[in-house]
Amino acid sequence: MKLYWAPHSRSFVALWMLEETGAPYEREMVDIRAGAQSTPEYKAINPMAKVPTLVDDGTAISETAAICAYLADRAPEAKLAPPIGDLARGPYFKWLFFGPGCVEPAYMEKATGWQVESGAAGWGGYDRVIDVLDQALEKGPWILGDQFTAADVVIGSQLVYGVRMFGLVESRPSFEAYLQRCEARPAFQRCLAIDAEGAKSVSPPPAAA
Repeated sequence: MKLYWAPHSRSFVALWMLEETGAPYEREMVDIRAGAQSTPEYKAINPMAKVPTLVDDGTAISETAAICAYLADRAPEAKLAPPIGDLARGPYFKWLFFGPGCVEPAYMEKATGWQVESGAAGWGGYDRVIDVLDQALEKGPWILGDQFTAADVVIGSQLVYGVRMFGLVESRPSFEAYLQRCEARPAFQRCLAIDAEGAKSVSPPPAAA
């Protein structure tokens, strides 16, 4: 398997997931600041011109939650998803796709000052999303209870972005406890180190006008 990635991007989600599986994989840097994601060669792999993209034996998978779902099933020995036939698989998929389907648009709503009608917005609005996450994580230790899954990689990453990196979300006790558990995981720590090392190799950010 090969991961096309960039540091300080959504690639962190796929990178963390790969480290959790313990499966061997390669990494190929895509310098998104230099526009490498828009080259014909990369767009042949991911026409959306985004990172990350996972290629497994010639099959390309993009979108972070899809990559996490794929890897969880690809590496069942890591126990990162309830097995097929288990009723817990329903809530697992709910939370796995809650990240890109609800949390990300809620963050965009907050960051840009969108005025949304809760009945029309698929995510229902920023406050509702944050309250629902808070209620779900109060139970702990993980989003499904005792089992850490790919859904925690997605939700945990979203909270790292929202609480730690961008300050879009005011931390709550449930979020802080959950983030500390996520950040203590060895795979998360390895991912941080890989991300930091990779950041040394990319183009500098564009100069301010």
